[in-house]
Amino acid sequence: MDAAPSLLEPQPPSPLTEVADERFGAHGVRLLLKRDDLVHPDLPGNKFRKLRLNLAAAVQAGHDTLLTFGGAYSNHLRAVAAAGRLLGLRTVGVVRGQELADRPLNPSLSVAAADGMRLDFVDRATYRRKGEPEVLAALLARHGRAYVLPEGGSNAAAVLGCTDLGRELRGAADVVAVACGTGGTLAGLAAGLADGPGGCAQAVGFPVLRGGAFLAADVARLQQEAFGGRRGRWRLDDRFHHGGFARSSPDLEEFAAEFHRRHGLDPERVYVAKMLHGVLTLAAEGAFPPGTRVAAVVTG
Repeated sequence: MDAAPSLLEPQPPSPLTEVADERFGAHGVRLLLKRDDLVHPDLPGNKFRKLRLNLAAAVQAGHDTLLTFGGAYSNHLRAVAAAGRLLGLRTVGVVRGQELADRPLNPSLSVAAADGMRLDFVDRATYRRKGEPEVLAALLARHGRAYVLPEGGSNAAAVLGCTDLGRELRGAADVVAVACGTGGTLAGLAAGLADGPGGCAQAVGFPVLRGGAFLAADVARLQQEAFGGRRGRWRLDDRFHHGGFARSSPDLEEFAAEFHRRHGLDPERVYVAKMLHGVLTLAAEGAFPPGTRVAAVVTG
């Protein structure tokens, strides 16, 4: 099948496998890995779920350009660039930090640029105002008519797309853990877990930004926009940012290296390692009753 139409079609469920790890087993916890990083061969991480319905809407409306936002290490920018290449659409990435314009591109932005994305570096004050009509109007005047995707791709369509993740895990886990950048995946995941028989699992989100408790309001807003109100059982634990977005710590590096040694999976540090470290800490704290099945969503 041609890559472009197949990009807009639902993909098979991503693999779910249980891994033996005595650090979890000592607390009576069964750890399962939901390999959402494998859900689509061309889009990094789990971004396919958040983008699919948005891309279909853009194509249906006749747009030839996608415009979106992200930081220098944004998986979302890479995913939009890849989607644009596959669908034959122009892509524009508005990047936080005008000072980056004169520096060599990091690996994430290099991949986006190689996929054809035009990078527009803006100062941080302007970036904070990206949702204001006059700022958006100026961007569209500069780049032309475009389908606008929010930072991280999190909007009502993205949330609806992520409900499939919850449905795939319904009945297979008692707790589902996911890293959070903008809250869209958590919003859809929790709703999908609650959608239908056996929908009693709790979703736990681990913000990767310092001070990420604010995401609770964003998740609630996204669920309101997508479903008309709160859906499912979900909560946040904002202790595991390890210094903030795209930052790490010696403890995190040690944990990630040990996880790689044990299981052959080297968890990327921006999202996945922080979430897994959070799950292990909660298990050690006795947060999960013996026998709890915890599915950790590997998003990148």
